[in-house]
Amino acid sequence: MGLLQVATNTVTSGVAQVDLVGTTTDDVYMITLSGVNLSTDQDLFSRVLKSSSPDTTSNYDGADKTLRSDTTYGNSYYSNQDHFFLDYLGDGVDEMGNMIFYLYNFNASAEYSFLTIESSCVDNANPTLKGRTGGQVHTVASASNGMRFYVASGTITAGTFTLYRVV
Repeated sequence: MGLLQVATNTVTSGVAQVDLVGTTTDDVYMITLSGVNLSTDQDLFSRVLKSSSPDTTSNYDGADKTLRSDTTYGNSYYSNQDHFFLDYLGDGVDEMGNMIFYLYNFNASAEYSFLTIESSCVDNANPTLKGRTGGQVHTVASASNGMRFYVASGTITAGTFTLYRVV
């Protein structure tokens, strides 16, 4: 098993969103986010891309378990949202997030797109180290050709976003 890089985007100044396009085969894909930092403390979200445009319908479901250094573990879940929730990230020098996603059925027009997520994030304000693992599904049976990453307000100020095809 290996990885073939399909797309990458390195953010060095504030951008509203990052799109990774290129899930054009029936293979499994992997996305990595490294050193992601935001302009304000807030949640990082994602949406699937349909023909390179984000699907904003309320068809996003997810569940995960979070391990934290400052308290006990937590379980969370959601359904029928208009985005995937990824994690709460910070805006300081020592605050950042790293994530790995595996994407399944993204090119299948008769299947739901789903993914697994693993993340590790540091919130220096508390300070808190968090690890999250879970799964997410976009409950629309149509092909998806990528992912968009964004915040509700402010910008993504740093990070490397890379899409790979698992070969």
